[in-house]
Amino acid sequence: MALTTTAIGHPAPPASPRTPPHGTDRNGDWAPRTPGGPPHPPHGTDHDGDWAPHAPGGHPAPPGGPPHPPYGDDHNADWAPHDPRRAPRTLAPVANPRDDVRTPDPKVALSTASVYPESTATAFEIAARLGYDGVEVMVWTDPVSQDIEALRRLSDYHRMPILAVHAPCLLITQRVWSTDPWVKLQRARAAAEKLGASTVVVHPPFRWQRQYARGFVDGVWRMANETDVRFAVENMYPWRYRDREMQAYAPDWDVTKDDYRHFTIDLSHAATSRTDALGMVDRMGDRLGHVHLADGKGSAKDEHLVPGRGNQPCAEVLEHLTRTGFDGHVVIEVNTRRAMSGAEREADLAEALAFTREHLARSASPVPGAAATRTDRR
Repeated sequence: MALTTTAIGHPAPPASPRTPPHGTDRNGDWAPRTPGGPPHPPHGTDHDGDWAPHAPGGHPAPPGGPPHPPYGDDHNADWAPHDPRRAPRTLAPVANPRDDVRTPDPKVALSTASVYPESTATAFEIAARLGYDGVEVMVWTDPVSQDIEALRRLSDYHRMPILAVHAPCLLITQRVWSTDPWVKLQRARAAAEKLGASTVVVHPPFRWQRQYARGFVDGVWRMANETDVRFAVENMYPWRYRDREMQAYAPDWDVTKDDYRHFTIDLSHAATSRTDALGMVDRMGDRLGHVHLADGKGSAKDEHLVPGRGNQPCAEVLEHLTRTGFDGHVVIEVNTRRAMSGAEREADLAEALAFTREHLARSASPVPGAAATRTDRR
């Protein structure tokens, strides 16, 4: 994205006469943004404002914690490899509801991360104004993103359904909701159930979360069997710095190497990992349950460009989804941090929405029976 770097405090988009300027307090009442600037970005950034997978000496941790690189880097930590002896699992039947919507299935949602440094509340306002079908809530350091009642009020006020909840599994959210990663997933599931979201997005553990990593695959299966909410595990990438590469996730950043009930594919992460995105989609098969749509150029940084501005097969993936009867959601998760104004940010998000709907609509109708039938695990 060829934009000039600006200070963090971009002006907000002009407020709608129906909408308070920013956020809510802890009780769900409207309140102005807390003095002292915006919260941390939902993904790591370098000092130029670009999204970066890691960099020694990165931004400080949330208050009360030691400094850390944007996505963490424990060089002395080891990790739990995947056990190749794990018995294969089969999948339980999954309903395929087809709501009447004003655009082609699947629905297109806006990630609240896409409006940073603006607030969660602003994301709902922009999504409604531009005509998105809903939002995905990134749970992070913005208090509104952690408050189920505040989120419900935003959803009702803007008539924007919450389609997915992104669990707080970034390094900068290690203290959000709990320091126990399993508690985080339980709370994400509860939030999704209460808000009517169909999906919880979760990253694989950091390699230094050794106990969590050892039980992660089985634990996600157990949680998935207790709810109708999908736990869709997202592909990540190795961290690179100059000529060094570090495997930062366990069991693996390539989630197709392990046995999960549902996957999320993120095309920006595929670019950063220099992975064939279409090949990854094929490996995920009918377990692909959620899409984070963004572009990239293969940089070591996690770029999250507007679709069409990088070299990823964004159009091809969207057309594949329609042809194969994909029954999940497509979420625009792009970086607008360097937008010069609120109007420029909205133009980027409108462009991303138009691109997505155009290519979802280009494909022929899904082939009857394309969605595979799933059977019970074990």
